[in-house]
Amino acid sequence: MSDSLPYSMKDVKYDNAKFRQRSLYKVINQTLLTRNIKRDWLSCSTGKFLALVMLFGLAYLFMAHTSSGPQVSGGLAKDVMVNKGDKINSDGISGLRRFWRKPPRLPPRLSPDEKGGKNSFGREAENPSSRLKWVSRQQKVKDAFIHAWSGYKKHAMGYDELMPVSQRGVDGLGGLGATVVDALDTAIIMGADEIVSEAGLWIETQLLDRIKHKGQVNLFETTIRVLGGLLSAYHLSGGDEGMKLTRNGPKPTVYLDTARDLADRLLSAFTASPTSVPYSDVILRDSSAHPAPDGLSSTSEASTLQLEFNYLSMVSGDPKYSLEAMKVLEHLKTLPKVEGLVPIYISPQSGQFSGENIRLGSRGDSYYEYLLKVWLHQGGSQNSNLTYLYEMYSEAMKGVRNRLVRKSVPNGLVFVGELPYGSNGAFSPKMDHLVCFLPGTLALGATKGKTKERAMKDDLLTFEDLENLKLAEDLTHTCFQMYSVTSTGLAPEIAYFHTEEYSEEGLDGGNKISKYLSDIIIKHADRHNLLRPETVESLFVLYRITEDPKYREWGWQIFEAFEKYTKVDTGGYSSLDDVTHIPPRRRDKMETFFLGETLKYLYLLFSDSDVIPLDKFVFNTEAHPLPIKAAVRSS
Repeated sequence: MSDSLPYSMKDVKYDNAKFRQRSLYKVINQTLLTRNIKRDWLSCSTGKFLALVMLFGLAYLFMAHTSSGPQVSGGLAKDVMVNKGDKINSDGISGLRRFWRKPPRLPPRLSPDEKGGKNSFGREAENPSSRLKWVSRQQKVKDAFIHAWSGYKKHAMGYDELMPVSQRGVDGLGGLGATVVDALDTAIIMGADEIVSEAGLWIETQLLDRIKHKGQVNLFETTIRVLGGLLSAYHLSGGDEGMKLTRNGPKPTVYLDTARDLADRLLSAFTASPTSVPYSDVILRDSSAHPAPDGLSSTSEASTLQLEFNYLSMVSGDPKYSLEAMKVLEHLKTLPKVEGLVPIYISPQSGQFSGENIRLGSRGDSYYEYLLKVWLHQGGSQNSNLTYLYEMYSEAMKGVRNRLVRKSVPNGLVFVGELPYGSNGAFSPKMDHLVCFLPGTLALGATKGKTKERAMKDDLLTFEDLENLKLAEDLTHTCFQMYSVTSTGLAPEIAYFHTEEYSEEGLDGGNKISKYLSDIIIKHADRHNLLRPETVESLFVLYRITEDPKYREWGWQIFEAFEKYTKVDTGGYSSLDDVTHIPPRRRDKMETFFLGETLKYLYLLFSDSDVIPLDKFVFNTEAHPLPIKAAVRSS
């Protein structure tokens, strides 16, 4: 049985216990009140005299004490320093002030259930039958990946994406065989050696030629999917003294050389722009670049390139990639923001934000993600040159809590809305499925990839970290309910939330037994599902950090819904038109991220925590794991 601790379970539930110290007076008085000795020794005059002497002695000691005050560990309070030249009051005033000063808030501690050894969640993982269950479920995810690849290989090999119902391929991402590269490191992690060989052979014999002769590609999409996929495969197959999870496929240098050729061409988006903000589109065959038709770049796209370019500089020894990419973040640091929040468009011509639309969905999402992840990838707190990134991230998360977080009615789902007309405009209770990346990012930012238990034992969590971790858990619950509220058990692309100010009738998800049926509003135009990964990404991160098995169970429910409604018998999986209707009509598209992200995160959710550990790797926004700089050098 756990020892009792000086806080209530209500405190534990909210923020894992903020200690509340009692004053010395209350301690003495409570002690005396609960003991008969008070009545005995105060009943005589000698006792009263001794009590007065003791009280005057204590007062004298506190008033005469001239130390600099109590130290607070963990960096949770501002440093209290006495400069050498400062005059210390000797009249007892400062001592008296210190005596009555409000006690400092001590670092958070583990709750009784989490104290010692493994917490109550950790015991689930130690149960042999439970472990066998998750190994079996992990195999089911691998089988799904093989089924998805088999359809792509049979009907669309070399195309960007598979149309599984029509059984043909389509190029929507520049014709670089995006599914091949996006899926490769998933196959490596799963140990799907035959697929590793097939994908690796195609990259070795086909991709470089395509890069040299293809036309227009989007800088952002090509960087996160193709460049990121090549660099992750390079490390996981043994490059840069990496993990060498496979002996199949070509030599790791094939992936690196192809990545360098591609990146050299993509650099034109940076060098052709008159500002530090890159153009959005690149013509690969002649290494030229130009802005989008409206002249603007998405804020998220311009700021979601740095992980990949930084890592390429690390492994190639050529700093040019990192220098160009980091200019973007250095420039964004100087621009005006609203509590760290930024508009979703930026102009490469002026270098300034365009419009006032603030959201964490499309065109805004990964800006916030990469502030944290670039900082972590480059060593985190060990790299003082990039402290500004963590400060930008921290300020932005405060802005999210203050301006974008609301609760639905009647059941209080916590969600993140939008400010489509800026900070002075009306709030919109609209939340893209894309926003479900945020819980994972918040949890990662709180513990820096360590488990919550370890971070608390090592005294690493501030109260702000705990606040972010609580928000992460609340938002993950909301993201899961966006699935469970529908007839199919799959989430819509966009949801609105019923609030005191906003409501629409007749637009529920269809699952009449869901507690949250009245909280979530799904408009007809938003009912499609693209096999997106963001919710299972956050389930993976939250499970790794909290070790709470409910996140695994939620992930399994989502996987079963994918299997039931999106699997195509002839190979592949299809996006859906309407998740509120059974049977749902299929959209005939298997996005590359279903293999590159969704199935990868599900597989890792069911795996042991030492498989691609979060304190050794950072996942780019397309789920390609890249080793953290400090981890690379220490291995």
